[in-house]
Amino acid sequence: MAGVTNAPFRTMCRQFAPGLIYVNEMVMATAVVHGNAKTMRMMTFSADEQPRSLQVYGSDPVMLGEAIRMLCAEGRVDHIDMNFGCPAAKVTRKGGGAAVPAKPNLLRAILRSAVAAAAPYGVPITIKFRKGLYDSLLTHVTTGRIAAEEGVAAIALHARTAEQHYAGLADWDAIAELKQAVPEIPVLGNGDIWEASDAVRMMEHTGCDGVVVGRGCLGRPWLFRDLVDAMSGRPVQPAPALGEACRVMAEHARLLVPHLGEDLAMRDFRKHTSWYFTGYPVGGEMRRRFSNISSLMELEDLIATLDPTMQIVEGGERIRRGHTNGPIRVALPDGYLQHLDDLTVPDDAAEMAVSGG
Repeated sequence: MAGVTNAPFRTMCRQFAPGLIYVNEMVMATAVVHGNAKTMRMMTFSADEQPRSLQVYGSDPVMLGEAIRMLCAEGRVDHIDMNFGCPAAKVTRKGGGAAVPAKPNLLRAILRSAVAAAAPYGVPITIKFRKGLYDSLLTHVTTGRIAAEEGVAAIALHARTAEQHYAGLADWDAIAELKQAVPEIPVLGNGDIWEASDAVRMMEHTGCDGVVVGRGCLGRPWLFRDLVDAMSGRPVQPAPALGEACRVMAEHARLLVPHLGEDLAMRDFRKHTSWYFTGYPVGGEMRRRFSNISSLMELEDLIATLDPTMQIVEGGERIRRGHTNGPIRVALPDGYLQHLDDLTVPDDAAEMAVSGG
């Protein structure tokens, strides 16, 4: 399973490995129910995309159940993944994301509502979560047991705490612990999969049933082809030369333009150029020029100036992409941890419905 991505990047990934599950951008349940325009645009799938997998978050069992019922009744999705692992302050301070598993009764109510809403339509519910908020408040085993008891189809553990954010190494032993505690449904592992061999090692080390890839695929949609090859016992292809990486990068940008409009697409794509160049010795000045592109033509012109035969440096595949910061101070609603057994939904949990979260 791939991490959360928009439709153009999912299209790129599916070109390399069409049979996997690629999850659409995370949307807030309240915004779905209220028909927020930004959220509606985010829930975009290609005409040939199967399964249509969407990630939803929130902290209100009633609102989440209604959002999922609407999505299923309108035929928008084939699979729903629920995010109980997001450590972003704007999410946790409203009691969502990684904050939810700290309250097991609330988590159970949310999952029961979600599964009941999706069941008449045959849409499976999966969930992703972290080890806990802090090392002193680990909740992954309890979360996994509740999920299995409430009819969740599969669970995925990002083996870091919310406080850890993206720093340090993922604790693969926690994935093994979860698999032993929840043997009756598939357990997927997430964290520090930068190469296909990492996925194989994780599964061997933990006994997990599969993997979820997030940051490791940034600028490297061919990673999913490598994963399929490695797990099928086939040789993994070497990293592409710069020319092939740039061909994929340019196609990605061309797909993003009709999705966002050229101006916004190019501003959004600037960060992607850095990820595509990770590990290639293109030089600081060239990276700077790509980070300031304003049009698709400018991007293609710059690509034409590069040496297409350039190879990735030794160890370049393992250079981290995306977030690397941490630890962080976890933002929570006032008094959130004082009553962990209650079912109270934070009063301000619905505020982001206006923006779409």
